[in-house]
Amino acid sequence: MHYRRLGASGLMVPALSFGAGTFGAGTFGGRGELFAAWGDTDARQARTMVDIALEAGVSMFDTADVYSDGASEQVLGEAIRGRRDRVLLSTKASLPTGPGAHEAGSGRARLIGAVEAALRRLGTDYIDLFQLHAFDAGTPVEETLSALGDLVRAGKIRYVGASNFAGWQLMKSLAVADGHGLPRYVAHQVYYSLAGRDYEWELMPLGLDQGVGAVVWSPLGWGRLTGKIRRGQPLPAGSRLHKTAQAGPPVDDELLYTVVDVLDEIAAETGHTVPQIALNWLLSRPTVATVIVGARDENQLRQNLGAVGWQLDAEQIARLDKASATTPPYPYYPYYRLPDFARLNPPAV
Repeated sequence: MHYRRLGASGLMVPALSFGAGTFGAGTFGGRGELFAAWGDTDARQARTMVDIALEAGVSMFDTADVYSDGASEQVLGEAIRGRRDRVLLSTKASLPTGPGAHEAGSGRARLIGAVEAALRRLGTDYIDLFQLHAFDAGTPVEETLSALGDLVRAGKIRYVGASNFAGWQLMKSLAVADGHGLPRYVAHQVYYSLAGRDYEWELMPLGLDQGVGAVVWSPLGWGRLTGKIRRGQPLPAGSRLHKTAQAGPPVDDELLYTVVDVLDEIAAETGHTVPQIALNWLLSRPTVATVIVGARDENQLRQNLGAVGWQLDAEQIARLDKASATTPPYPYYPYYRLPDFARLNPPAV
């Protein structure tokens, strides 16, 4: 496992991270309608998964307070007990966890309470990477960043990041941080896959310019790039997409089938599986610091770990790029399609 710098920070993260709340690939705890549909991994099973991950050099584990109503953090904490110094913990808050006034958002009271609760569930006294799970439009950015700064100075969190922010939301936060000497987001946890490349239009150029590394979630397109979904075939009976497709990012069926056709071709050429190729493609993209993978069982985890240690060649990457390409909306498309625009501001990829 090779390590990469997370944005413009001193934190080195493994190319693959383990997700304790991952669609189609297992969830620690497994509470609630959505997360129960993703899987249910108890502390004993989780410890085995952590053993395998650490043996392969996967030392970063990602979770959130909303995953299984906090059970994901709790099970992860039990699984890493006795080896906290060997792991990097990443968790998130901001999405609603209850009906209370301070059970949602990124206000000072909410963030301080969320971090304290996460520390208890994880069984640790610090969080390596704490991310806002969504942008809170009702709270001043200055208040949010000031609270994060206090938590950093208190030693309770070490690095801060965002997740699912629009470009203007992320850029405003970075500008406020710079203007007031407050903590700067070094990570942006984003959806990015061969089935959904919207990240490239604005957020990737922003990340390159501002030193914000991508922490990729759902790298297999919400479970659609597993090799089990193909043109002309019904959705497999056991697929979690039957229950959870509407909760995930939209995917154009024809685009998906075209991508899978090329993935099948490259799988035959390389001897690697369709998911391994899809993950490896992501690791070649600008700004990508780490890709979050999960697993329902030991075999699936070992399969996902096979995405590293080799590289697609330039011709294979070009074929995947072409198969997955879509026309960006205005104002982005001129920089992709018109030479005069691209000359002034070339696309990031």
